[in-house]
Amino acid sequence: MAIDLYALGFFSFCGGLIDAAVGGGGLVLMPALLHALPDYALTTVFGTNKVAVWAGTLSSIFRYIKRVNIVWKIMVPTALSAFFFSYLGAMSVSLIPKETMQIVVFILLITMAIYTFIKKDLGKTHQHLKGNSREIVKGIIFGGFIGFYDGLFGPGSGSFLIFLFVRGFGFDFLNASASAKLINMGTFTAALLFFIPSGNVLWNVGLLVAGCNILGAFVGVFLALRYGSDFIRIGFLILLVFLIGRMGLNIFL
Repeated sequence: MAIDLYALGFFSFCGGLIDAAVGGGGLVLMPALLHALPDYALTTVFGTNKVAVWAGTLSSIFRYIKRVNIVWKIMVPTALSAFFFSYLGAMSVSLIPKETMQIVVFILLITMAIYTFIKKDLGKTHQHLKGNSREIVKGIIFGGFIGFYDGLFGPGSGSFLIFLFVRGFGFDFLNASASAKLINMGTFTAALLFFIPSGNVLWNVGLLVAGCNILGAFVGVFLALRYGSDFIRIGFLILLVFLIGRMGLNIFL
């Protein structure tokens, strides 16, 4: 068990680092938790994971807002929309076959990867938004879409957010990554409001992986701020390729 805890701490650190910089850290931590906690229900594993990613995301937000000008007038309604629709997504889990969702998401990920690779200048410049009603409505739609997807299925939600902010708002990758963390807080908080009252969190494990996730997030934010949008763009593309490969194996094998 001690060896498993050390391994979990390491994977949580790596997950926090990746998530803070380019999103998708759950792809590292979740398999590690599933391996280390085989005797526990999936809901308990998911709840424990959410404690870790919530803590890491919160710490990265505080570091980002010191250096990145987040458009709060747009991002707060977007986060609230994500929070609300993540509940709806969770309630709709039984209505949409997971196999169908996997195929749709697989196609979307390939499209995002190709588009980002071809558009060399995508996410290199940052458009400063005014926060008018049109931009707020667009943000609410983005938040609702990602929130519903995160509650329903989940994998790659951070990557979708970054892409939507870069393509839809004209953000550079640094600002898109920072803003995505705020929206993730909405979906993670919504999930914890279910997992904690229902007793689906292993606090002894959750606090350990949360601490390691926070440390990883500090390193991830440092790298993102130090090397900027070009670094995040490359990491984003690598993450998309990993997601496509992982999801392709699940679908075709």
